[in-house]
Amino acid sequence: MRVRPALLALLGGVSAGVVWLRRLDAALAAADEPCAPEELLLPPGQARTVTTDDGADLAMTVAGEGPTILLSHCWTGAREIWAPVAHRLVRSGFRVVLYDQRGHGSSTVGTGGLSLERLGDDLRAVLESVDARDAVLAGHSMGGMSIMALALQHPVVLHERARALVLVSTKAERLGDGRNEALNLRIVASPLVERLMRTRYGYLLVRDYVGPHRRLVPMLRTRDSFVACAALTRHTLLGAMHAMDLRDGLPHVKLPTTVVVGGHDALTPRRGAEQIVSLLPDAHLEVLPESGHMLPLEDPDAITELIVRAASGASGGT
Repeated sequence: MRVRPALLALLGGVSAGVVWLRRLDAALAAADEPCAPEELLLPPGQARTVTTDDGADLAMTVAGEGPTILLSHCWTGAREIWAPVAHRLVRSGFRVVLYDQRGHGSSTVGTGGLSLERLGDDLRAVLESVDARDAVLAGHSMGGMSIMALALQHPVVLHERARALVLVSTKAERLGDGRNEALNLRIVASPLVERLMRTRYGYLLVRDYVGPHRRLVPMLRTRDSFVACAALTRHTLLGAMHAMDLRDGLPHVKLPTTVVVGGHDALTPRRGAEQIVSLLPDAHLEVLPESGHMLPLEDPDAITELIVRAASGASGGT
């Protein structure tokens, strides 16, 4: 039987793809990971639950002793995204407060639904529940937006409870460039995309979340947290970030702020970080040139150092 050239080309392409994936596996296995396996788990601490005014139950972990550092996680993330940094902070003598944002991890949604305004309200509830004073608030991506929403809606609470801010891989004004927003919303809620994510090489769908040194652990943790997050939460909050404008609260923030961005961040690139710095009275920019968007997983040492520096009142920046 004669084999058609098109079929030969297809078989050759499949074979080449298999070889590429095997080489990728080998390369990722040989790469130095930024954190030890035990650092991907939350540090030992006290489990708490905060119930908000609309009935959402927010799951929390409070670990360590010392000055308070609050860590707020990203869209489709959970407390564990910050785990490598939390371990380092506890070892450095800090009390670390981590919580799952509503609709994420072990936290429920509540009757008030999902919005950035609600995330700002939730952050207020968490701060008050642990009686935070002179805390450093660090937020990654949507976690940074939660801090900026707090600044916009509850500026008195922010200044009563915090001494400094660290805004990591985030934006103050609409996420994206206005193109393909409807398509993006369908993709993040798609059952097909979720099934693909769960496959052997599904982590490759989040490869653009990390920088050029694509290590397996950050990609796997990002993939796993994405598929663990409900499709409705993914869809609703991405829509909210497409439409957000948190800029009005920033000029009134009288706290020293470190704004951090990865040099290869394709989701919240440097220009968004620069805009935040330009609007804050006391802010400086830190660029991690070889990293992407998932900085707490990609470079926990650098992020920890910047948070500790903020807690000590040291200045820096580019």
